[in-house]
Amino acid sequence: MNNERTTLSRYRLEKAREDLESAYLNLQNNLLKASINRSYYSIFHSIRAINALHSFDSKRHSGVISYFNKHFIHTGEFDKEVYSIISTAYRIRERSDYDDFYIVSRKDAQNQYEKAEYFLILVDKYIKKVSE
Repeated sequence: MNNERTTLSRYRLEKAREDLESAYLNLQNNLLKASINRSYYSIFHSIRAINALHSFDSKRHSGVISYFNKHFIHTGEFDKEVYSIISTAYRIRERSDYDDFYIVSRKDAQNQYEKAEYFLILVDKYIKKVSE
């Protein structure tokens, strides 16, 4: 595996970990919309970490997600359940960030955090496996 791509991938994965920690802290402090946002960005930066292994990035979230779906979900590298985690996180984060009267429940924020945590674990294992 190319050393520069692996380094970039690990850097992005560390960013995902920081976002997950921020999601947790926000959740603990009842900042539910902020927690939703950080959970999504943990997932997003995890995706970018994997895409870095293929030297791919995009300025648009949809481009990052689409590439991941095409090269990692549709090929079977990741289970199709992962697509649901990503698409749900994307939709909830957008509504939470942009809809003025969108109400986030603690249960929703907790669920989003747990899915982001699960996704990060999957991505970390995958990167370790392919970087060996």
